[in-house]
Amino acid sequence: MVLRSSFCRRLLVYTILSVNSLWIAAAQNEGEPYAMRISCGSQDDLTTAPTNTLWHKDFGYTGGNSANATIPSYIEPHLKTLRYFPLSDGPENCYIIDNIPRGHYEVRLFFALIQDPSFDNEPMFDISIEGTKIYSLKSGWSNIDEQSFVDALVFVANTSFTTCFHSTGHGDPSILTIEILQVDDNAYYFGPLWSKGTVLRTAKRLTCGTGKSAFDEDYGGSHLGGDRFWLAISAFSDSGHSISTEHNISQTSISPNFYPDKLYQSAIVGDDLQPDLSFQMEVDPNRNYSVWLHFCEIDSRITKEGERVFDISINGNIAFGGVDITQMAGGSFAALVLNKTVEVSGRSLTINLRTTNGSYAIINAIEVFEVISAEFRTSPEEVNALQTLKSSLGLPCRFGWNGDPCVPQEHPWSSVDCQFDSNTGNWVIDGLGLDNQGLKGFLPDDISKLQHLQSINFSENNIYGAIPSSLGNLTGLKILDLSYNKLNGSIPDSLSQLTLLQILNLNGNLLSGRVPASLGGRPLHRASFNFTGNAGLCGVPGLPSCGPHLSAAAKVGIAFGALFGFLLMLVFVLIWWKRRENILRAQKIAAAREALYAKARTHFMRDVQMAKHHRTHDLAPNHTDSGSNLMS
Repeated sequence: MVLRSSFCRRLLVYTILSVNSLWIAAAQNEGEPYAMRISCGSQDDLTTAPTNTLWHKDFGYTGGNSANATIPSYIEPHLKTLRYFPLSDGPENCYIIDNIPRGHYEVRLFFALIQDPSFDNEPMFDISIEGTKIYSLKSGWSNIDEQSFVDALVFVANTSFTTCFHSTGHGDPSILTIEILQVDDNAYYFGPLWSKGTVLRTAKRLTCGTGKSAFDEDYGGSHLGGDRFWLAISAFSDSGHSISTEHNISQTSISPNFYPDKLYQSAIVGDDLQPDLSFQMEVDPNRNYSVWLHFCEIDSRITKEGERVFDISINGNIAFGGVDITQMAGGSFAALVLNKTVEVSGRSLTINLRTTNGSYAIINAIEVFEVISAEFRTSPEEVNALQTLKSSLGLPCRFGWNGDPCVPQEHPWSSVDCQFDSNTGNWVIDGLGLDNQGLKGFLPDDISKLQHLQSINFSENNIYGAIPSSLGNLTGLKILDLSYNKLNGSIPDSLSQLTLLQILNLNGNLLSGRVPASLGGRPLHRASFNFTGNAGLCGVPGLPSCGPHLSAAAKVGIAFGALFGFLLMLVFVLIWWKRRENILRAQKIAAAREALYAKARTHFMRDVQMAKHHRTHDLAPNHTDSGSNLMS
C-alpha cells in the first residue's frame, strides 16, 4: 500500500560528502564525460542489462514519495521504483543535483505509472529544466513508446542542475529515472539561433531501414554523443523500403557531433513505384525546429558521383538542392549530416526527398528538435531570500516554493509576483501576498534582500516576534500590511525611510512604545496608516498619549535610581525588623524577670506572715499555768 505524504521533506537525502562521492563515481576516468543516472524511488544503487549501466539510488528531490512502478514501454529501463509528487507537497517539485561540471548535457527523464489501482494511472504534467519549460505530457502518453520520456540538450551554467515537475491537476507527477549525460560543448550547433541560451528538445529521432530501436550505448556509440534513443522505422507511410550493410562506415564521430556507425548501416530507399521519399510528423505550431538528416551511400548499385541526386524540401521550401551523397561525403560508406532550422506555423512538419536524375532517394536517420529559448532566471540572491522566508514563516507544504519563483512563466510560485529587470537580465520579486494563510513563524532579516519589493501583505496570520528593522531598506515599498498578527516590541524607526509608503497596516498586534514621529505625521496626502488595536502603542491620534520622552541614558538612570531606592528601603525594613525583634526579646526577658520577682515576693510575704503568726502565738499568756502560780 502506497502512503501519501502528510508532511514536507526538504531537499537532499545525501550529505554534501556523499554527493561528492557520487560525482567521483560518475566521472570514473579523467577525460570521460560526466554521467549521472538516478533510479528514482530506489534505496540502492542498481545496474541494468545488457550494458551493465549504473543507476544511483534516489537523491536530490524536494519532496514526494517512493512507490513501486509499472513500466508502460519497452524503451524504459527495467527498474522497479519511481518517485511521485502528490499535490499536497505543492504544485512544483524538483530534483536539484549539485556538483555538476559546467557544460553541455543531454538530459533524459523517463516516466512510469504507479503500481497501485487507487491512483490515477496516467498523470499529465509539465516538465522544466533549469527554469525552462520543455515539455507537457499529453493524454495517452503511456501507450506510445517514444512519449514515455523527454530528451533535451541543455547548458548547465553553474554547478547545480535543476529539473522540476509542475502539476496541472491531472494526477501526480511520477518519475522513473533522470539521466544527465555530458556531450561536446558545440554538439548540434545549428546556426545563429544556437547559443547557451537555447534548449533543443528532441521531437523525433529515427533510425531508418532494418536497424533496431536502440540507444547509443547499445550501438557502441561514443560517450561524447550522449546516449540517444533511436526509434526504428523500416518504411514511410507511403513509400520506401529498407536496405542494410555490414560495411564499416567512416566519418561518423567527428567533433562536435558523435554518432554510432550502426546508425548508417541501414537506410530507407525509394523504389520503382515511388522513387521519392516523404516523411511527415505532428508538431506544435509557431515554433522553430532544427532538422538533422543523416545520409550514407550504402547501396551497392551506386558507385560514383552523380548516380544519385535529389532535392530536399521542408514544408514545401527547398532546404537543400542537388544533394549527391557520394560527392559530398567523399565516397561511399561515409557519413553525411545536413542541418536546417525552419519556422513552422502549422501543426505538421513534412520532409520530401525528390530525385532529379531518375535514381531513388535514400535516407539513413532523421532528428528533429524543437528550438526553445531558455528562460531568464530569477536573481539567485532573491531566490535564497525567499527560501529563508519560506523556512522562517513555516510555509505550508501546499505552497511548494521549489525551483525558480518566476519561471517557467506558466508556473510561478503561489503568492509571489515577479517583474523582469532589464538592467540585470533577471526576474525579481516585486510582491508577496501571503495573507490569511495560517503562518506561525517570524519575519527574518533576510527579507531586506528582496530589494525590488513594492507590496507585502502578511495580514491575518500568527506571525510573532519583532518587526525587522531591515524592512526600512526596502525603499521601493508602497504597501506594508502586517495587521492582525502577534508582532511585539516597538515599531522600528527605520520604517521612516519608506518614503513611498502609501498603506501601512500594523493594527491588531501586540506592539508597544511610541509610534515614530515621522510615521505618525505621514498620513496626510492620501496615505493610510493604521496603528489601532495595539494596547501598548502611543503617540498618534487615536492612541493614548505618551509620557515625556526620555533618552536612553535617562531611562537607565531612572532604572538605577529605582533599584537603589528599592535596596535602601529593603535595608531600612531589615533594620526595623531587627530592632523590633530585639525589643520583643528584651520585653520577654523583662517579663520573665518580673514574674520571678513577683513570685519571690509572694513567697517572702507569705513567709513573713507565717513568721508573725508563729511569734504572736508564742508571746500570748498561758491562763492555766498563771493561775496555778498565783494560787501557790
